[in-house]
Amino acid sequence: MRCFMFALLTAAQAAAQVPDSGRWQELRFAADDVAQRSEDQFIEQTVALAASGRLDRDRVLLARARRIVQGLVHAATVLKPAAADWPWEVRVTSDPATEAESRAGGKLLLGSAFVARLALDDGELAVLLAHEIAHVIAEHERETLSEALLDSRRDLPLDVVAQRLASDIPLQFRLARLAAIQKREADQLGMLIAHLAGWPSAAMLRFYGKLAADSAPGLIASHPSGDSRISLARGMSRLLAGQRP
Repeated sequence: MRCFMFALLTAAQAAAQVPDSGRWQELRFAADDVAQRSEDQFIEQTVALAASGRLDRDRVLLARARRIVQGLVHAATVLKPAAADWPWEVRVTSDPATEAESRAGGKLLLGSAFVARLALDDGELAVLLAHEIAHVIAEHERETLSEALLDSRRDLPLDVVAQRLASDIPLQFRLARLAAIQKREADQLGMLIAHLAGWPSAAMLRFYGKLAADSAPGLIASHPSGDSRISLARGMSRLLAGQRP
């Protein structure tokens, strides 16, 4: 019976393409279900941060981020028109463990300590936020959950797959190649979004230069190396130099 149900699920898959790159994705969970789960998690996370006094304390940074995100989302809808109807939201936390995060459906969390540590100007901050917005419009979270479901070879509910993904280190290693593809994709797509929003190419080079100087390798190497990200930023800068936003 399980094999039969898994076959039905496989047959009902949704095929999609990442904006700009055109890479095909196999998406096994409904977009609305993933977005609703992500929104619930975001609410839970922000409520906990607020209770500990670590949410939206930096009002200046919050205003900067919201202003920048508004322009970036407008640019992103050129690549993903459906994103115009998503409930985009950006919050700021003083939690030192948070750099920048995104969730399906348009929820963004920005770490004020990270922004301060890298001394990001508006252009560099736009590149960081555009990277997170790129993850959202490319539906990377939905894709990762779908691939985790495929790895299980069983018909499992979304919450069970998400819990397994969060706790199963071998599964995370098996999906590390996909994560690396998604990170590089978000770098490239994010730079395009920043360009379409009118931010200068020089900001891309500055941001990835600062990020490379700040980064340390992790246990699971899903992030591209600092040198490769700088190389990509240089290439994108040359490519976009002759194009008007």
